[in-house]
Amino acid sequence: MGVHFWEEPLFESAAEPWLRLNIDESGVRILTPILPHTMERYEAGTVQQRLLDEYVNDRIRGGIVAWYYTPMALQFSGHLETSTTVYDCMDELSAFMGAPPELMDWEQSLFKRADVVFTGGASLYAAKRTRHPNVHLFPSSVDKQHFASARRPQPDPSDQAAIPHPRIGFFGVLDERLDTALLRDVAASHPEWHFVLIGPVVKIGENELPRGHNIHYLGRKDYSELPTYIANWDLAMLPFARNASTRFISPTKTPEYLAAGKRVVSTPIQDVVNPYGQIQLVEIAGNSEEFGQAIARLLEPPEKDWIAKVDSLLSNMSWDMTVEGMLDEIAKCRLRKTADSRKPSASLPRTGTHV
Repeated sequence: MGVHFWEEPLFESAAEPWLRLNIDESGVRILTPILPHTMERYEAGTVQQRLLDEYVNDRIRGGIVAWYYTPMALQFSGHLETSTTVYDCMDELSAFMGAPPELMDWEQSLFKRADVVFTGGASLYAAKRTRHPNVHLFPSSVDKQHFASARRPQPDPSDQAAIPHPRIGFFGVLDERLDTALLRDVAASHPEWHFVLIGPVVKIGENELPRGHNIHYLGRKDYSELPTYIANWDLAMLPFARNASTRFISPTKTPEYLAAGKRVVSTPIQDVVNPYGQIQLVEIAGNSEEFGQAIARLLEPPEKDWIAKVDSLLSNMSWDMTVEGMLDEIAKCRLRKTADSRKPSASLPRTGTHV
């Protein structure tokens, strides 16, 4: 049956809607609806439903496990008959800039439909656990082998090579979660340090980003390129603002930075404070002055056993373990459904004879 990944639609100059299919090296089928740019947004759901139905009728046989990352996808897929429905709640999407006002209603519908709910962090788990009887915590894990390659000396990428040291780096989406005031103030207070930010600018304007001779925006990079950049940083940072959009985040980049062998300073994001701050693997700083002080401390050589503590923590974290745990919970759902289907109807005698 395989894995079929339905992406957000792209609005292009196509004359008619169509479904683009790409198959990646692992065999995952990536489906992207291509819609005319003249199409009204309210029509997109109806058209996506038609494209989805055509694809399912032509390609898929047997039971469907529907795996949702956003409740909004119910608009065009809620009619599908599924053997199991998973809600993988990775973020509190309703708190993000530009979130549709109806998202909470769709999420409630998804909670009613879902057989199992996964949450991507402890704070999110605490917020969702009372809304469904089968909620499980699967916090951010890490591709250790990929990021650990950054511990080895590597050539500096050409667009980073001219940036002086010390370098304090960040990779991720640059959006309303970035504490632009903190970054501006720390950079202005410490002109001798250089701040490298990798990632696309989304939902905020380029003019909202702080500027300075020691702030460097290198744009979007491929996942495969990240270790090469990180290898040539001195520290990593998590300069997140404290607002509604960061209240429940559990940054995947925290263990990725650590796997790369980089010390980290972060603003007090709850899922970074606990556990990383509490076990003193990440420095927590509440304002720009504290952030600068933490960077100064981290630029000093670490304790001799620091990397051993990192590796001990990461030894129990892998995406393979996460996937195994999730598949186990899905299997339990399917077993329960099978058992329930075999129970005699409450309206009939247990012998099955009608009297």
